[in-house]
Amino acid sequence: MSLHQKTQQQKTLRKKIGSIAAVAAAAALALTGCVPGEGSAIGTPDPGESSTWSTTTLSIDFATYNPLSLVIKEKRWLEESLDGVTVEWLQSAGSNKANEALRAGSVDVGSTAGSAALLARSNASPTQVIALYSQPEWAAIVVAADSPIQTVEDLRGKHVAATKGTDPYFFLLQTLEQAGIGLDEVTIENLQHADGGNALVTGAVDAWSGLDPIMAAAEIEHGARLIYRNIDFNTYGFLNATEDFINNHADVAQVVVNAYEKARLWAIANPEETAQILAQYAGIDIEVARKVLIERTNFEVNKPGQKQKDVLAIVGPIFVDSDDVASQADIDKALAELFNDSFYANLDPESIDD
Repeated sequence: MSLHQKTQQQKTLRKKIGSIAAVAAAAALALTGCVPGEGSAIGTPDPGESSTWSTTTLSIDFATYNPLSLVIKEKRWLEESLDGVTVEWLQSAGSNKANEALRAGSVDVGSTAGSAALLARSNASPTQVIALYSQPEWAAIVVAADSPIQTVEDLRGKHVAATKGTDPYFFLLQTLEQAGIGLDEVTIENLQHADGGNALVTGAVDAWSGLDPIMAAAEIEHGARLIYRNIDFNTYGFLNATEDFINNHADVAQVVVNAYEKARLWAIANPEETAQILAQYAGIDIEVARKVLIERTNFEVNKPGQKQKDVLAIVGPIFVDSDDVASQADIDKALAELFNDSFYANLDPESIDD
């Protein structure tokens, strides 16, 4: 028997075992009166038996700020593993757009920055975090190559572009607060990320709270300068799902989390090909993609936990001060309910078909 045949035989065996485990888990839940997704995720059903899936459609986003989503889409891992389920991909231009799609039910799963996930939950959006996709240093304060601005203090009286509801926006608020600059001392231009980058390059704004890979492209192609960086002001990349999807389609949610874990491990092992995929989807040079992934992205994270809560606990009060959330009580409640790490109990990246 060839090595390939042995590998396929092992995959088939794993799927059969996973199917048996899923049936047993579902039976146990039925006996206890629990609904799948309430507190724990069930195992992945056999992808060869489409009747076992709880839904016939999965709507999920992809985004250039979430490289793992691009890997999964390019490799068609969800399509191959969810036989009988139609996978619908929707591109998110920013965390704010992903949150809008989640709230509207346009996607079951969407990728945002951690700050945006907390903001959505604090404003009563019924979503939870089911996985992390990276720890990126994707936001910084950017000025044009020939700008006289050298420090954050020079932003007083200036026009700064940022996309409200996203990590760069909250990065800007934290930066201004740290420097003792009031919101009434700057003019924040609410522009989507790509528009903000273009406004900086064309001189329409004085500075931009940027987002990769657009920010890296502005550096390499236009000589833009990062005048302030702080990885602690960047919140993690969160993969979010609607509570309806988690509670009623936990089997498919488990496959999504498994696929993300496979993509995370694959990206660590294949940085060059990951950069090529990012360059292809983002329409950027490979040099820009390498800067984003190799210099500014940490994939050595997966399960959400206390470290992410600690980061968001710092950001939360800023939401209240900027009138993005009504009260600190809303922040505290959202933070207590935000994370759902139950799918890691049955994490199985090897169950995802190539």
